[in-house]
Order: sequence, then structure tokens, then C-alpha cells
Amino acid sequence: MQSHLESMLDRAKINSAYLRKFQAFEMRLLKLNSLSDMVEHLLDDAKDYFDIDMIGLCLVDEKGEIAAILSEAGYDCRSKKGLTLLDSKNKRVSTFGIMSRPYIGAFNNAKYGNYFSDVEKKPASIAVTPLTRRDTILGSLSLGSYQIDRFADTMATDFVEHLASIVGICLENNLNFETIKRTSFVDGLTGINNRRFFEQRIGEEVDRCRRNLDPISCLFLDIDFFKVVNDKLGHQVGDKVLCEVANAIKAQLRSNDVLARYGGEEFVVLLSNIDEVMVLEIAERILKTIRSLTVILDGSSISVTVSIGVSTYLPAPSSIPSECDIPSMLVKIADAALYKAKRGGRNRVENGGVISEKSGIDKVSVAKI
Repeated sequence: MQSHLESMLDRAKINSAYLRKFQAFEMRLLKLNSLSDMVEHLLDDAKDYFDIDMIGLCLVDEKGEIAAILSEAGYDCRSKKGLTLLDSKNKRVSTFGIMSRPYIGAFNNAKYGNYFSDVEKKPASIAVTPLTRRDTILGSLSLGSYQIDRFADTMATDFVEHLASIVGICLENNLNFETIKRTSFVDGLTGINNRRFFEQRIGEEVDRCRRNLDPISCLFLDIDFFKVVNDKLGHQVGDKVLCEVANAIKAQLRSNDVLARYGGEEFVVLLSNIDEVMVLEIAERILKTIRSLTVILDGSSISVTVSIGVSTYLPAPSSIPSECDIPSMLVKIADAALYKAKRGGRNRVENGGVISEKSGIDKVSVAKI
């Protein structure tokens, strides 16, 4: 009897400790305010919390929103072990089969092999459950262990179902939050960033370049004779031109460059750690790419050109930070160079010059080239 009581007490202590760890994991999950942090917490931290060897997260991403959100956060979802994004519910069914209830028990490769396709050593026991929210299939969560008795078919499914419910709620909340955030910072027509996002980001980028003494450059672009396109061919063609130009510019940039629709037919680009020589090369490359662009819609085809203004800010070592608004100057000088390009005949690049802070004095100068 004494031995039995001690065994029960030991088990109660283990369960209590396990419950505390689960509650800590749950609270951490609920407090995370980004989708990338949530995915990272699930795929990496959960293994330690729940003493398991592997975890997989499959998410249905029909519109590519999840991939876009993770990519914008600098999260490489394509190479993340354990993460699978499917572009349709049908593909989830064809890949993983139909599952309406959790499965806990021994691993069966024929039935559940696809849940653990990216692991070299297959688990001995697993817990797999669908992720649903408001009767909508979000994906699935799969836990695996090398221990055959870690997930036994005699175990209740309460824990797995509760975990899946919390993950579903957090996933929905983070997706809604990220969607609202993206909507407020993304241009609805072209899908690139809007002016609000750019004006928030430029200050951060200039401060970072100041700290690291890196150059930062700005491009201001305007589609030539865009009003004529709208007046003669209609706004539908004009919208198509805007989207094609935005995509053409984006294709010539790095993933960390900031591209935004500034207003109307104007675009602005921010390029960190790009000096004057490099930015002029990039501007010429963009110019040539758009020059070769042909926009086709309903049998109508139109060639497009842009004019580009360029400016560069070069922080100086040991300089006293100027009271001048460097972000504003960077944009204004590029904008002025753009209008000079317009007056000079359009379809060309004009260099506005380099903004530099002279060492030891509180003064900003612009060197015209």
C-alpha cells in the first residue's frame, strides 16, 4: 500500500510539473504578437516544454498571405524544418488524408508518414490533430517521439485537443492582426508598401545607417505621361501599368530594400548600405527594365518609361548629429532630381547629389555631381 501511495504521489508531482510547463507554454503563446514568433515558439520551444523529439505544423495558405507575412518578417518559411504551407484545403486532404479527430498512438508510416516527411529518423509514437477555428480547417499539428510509450492509444486526447484549440485561436488572432497591419501599410492596388509605411521606415533606416556609418540612398520614380494613359486608354489600363511598373521595380531590388507607392504614379525606393555609385547603377538598371516593358490589356499594348531622381546620405565618423531632418532631405533632394529629369526630357536618371555631415561640426552639405 505504501509503495502504491508513493507511486501515486510521484505521478501526481510529475503531472503537476507537466501542467505548470504546459501553462507556461500556453501563456507565452498567447502573449506573442507576431505570426513569425508564434511559429518559432511552436516549432522550436514546444519540444523542450513537452519533452518530444519533433513537431510539425501544416497550415492552409490558399491566398499566400501566411507566406507573405512570414517573408516580410524575414522568416524563411520554405527552409524551416517542420513547417508546411499548402495552397489549398484539397491539397491538405490529398497529402495528409481526412482527419476530424486527433490520433494518438504508434506511428504508421502509410497513414502518417507525410506529417513527418522532413525528418530523417521517424518517430515511434505520435499525436496528430487537425487545427480548426470557426468550422474552418487551418491545418494540422503533429507531435512525435522516439519513445513508443510517449503517445499511447490509451491516452486521453484532452491535452492534444486543448493544445490545438489554443494554437488555432493564436493563429487566427495573429493572422487577423497581421492582415490589419499589412492593410494599413500596403497599397491596395499594387500590393507594395504605401507612403505611410515608407515615412515610418525611413527614419529607422537612416538612424541605423548613422550608427553603422553605412550609406543610404533614395530613388524617386515617376511614370512618364501617365495622365495621357488614363485619359486615352482608361483607368483600367492605367491601373495595369501601375502594377506592372511596381513589379518591374521590385524585381530589381533586394528583399530588404524598401519600395513604396508614394502617391499617384510616383514610387520611392530606399536602399540601405548603397552608395552613390551603386545607386546610379541600380537606377539605370530599373530604367532599362521598364523601358523594355510592354503592358497588354484587352488587346491594347503600351510601352512605358519612367524618370528617376537619386539622392544619397553618407554619415561621417565622429560627426555631431545634425539638427537637419536627414530623412526629409533625402526624399526632397531625390524628388527635386526627379523633376530635373522630367525637364531634361524624361526617361532618364538625374543625380541629386550626396548629403554629408562634416566631421566635428553641426552642418550638413550637399555635394552636387
